[in-house]
Amino acid sequence: MNKLINKLENMVEVVSSTKQNDALFFMTVKREQLELILTHLKDKEGYTHLAFLQAVDYIEDGKFQLTYMLYNYTTRLNLGVNVLIDRDKAEMESIHTLWAHAWQYQRELHELYGINFPGSPRVEESFVLEGWEEMPPMRRDFDTKEYSDRTFYPRPGRDTNDPEEYMKDKMYKKFVDSPRIRRGDE
Repeated sequence: MNKLINKLENMVEVVSSTKQNDALFFMTVKREQLELILTHLKDKEGYTHLAFLQAVDYIEDGKFQLTYMLYNYTTRLNLGVNVLIDRDKAEMESIHTLWAHAWQYQRELHELYGINFPGSPRVEESFVLEGWEEMPPMRRDFDTKEYSDRTFYPRPGRDTNDPEEYMKDKMYKKFVDSPRIRRGDE
C-alpha cells in the first residue's frame, strides 16, 4: 500500500494518509483532486468497488468530511479517500459516472446533511424523509429535542419518571423494604 500512496502523492497533493490496519488505509486529498484520484484508483489500481460514501459534520471547523470507501478485490484492501468541504457551501462533484450506484449515496447525503451533488440523478427527490421540510436532520446544529417537542405532542398516561426511583418502586421494592438488606451495609 505504501507504493500506491507514494504513487498517488506524485500525482496529487495527499494532505494526509493513515494505516488503520493491514487491510484498511485512509488518505485525505483536496476536493478539486478527488475525481482524478477516484478515476485513477478505479481504472488503473483495481479499486473497482465503491463500498460506501459517508459524511461527518465537523461543525466546529465549518467542514464536512466525505469518505469514499473503495475496495480492491484482487489485493483485498480497503482505501478510504477523504475530502473536506465547506459546511456553508456544502457541494461536491457527483461521481455517479464512475460508480452507477453512487447516486443513491449522494441522494442520502443530500437529504440527511444538505450536501449538494450537482448533476447527480434524482438528488432532489425524497429518499428516506418523505415530506421533510426541516433542516437536514444529521447536521449537528439540528436540535432534535426542539423538533420532537414541537412535532410530537405528549401522549396521555406517559409520565417522565426518575429511573432510579422507578426501579426501586417497581422492580426492587421487596429488596429495598427488606430489613436484612440496607443501603451502605455490607
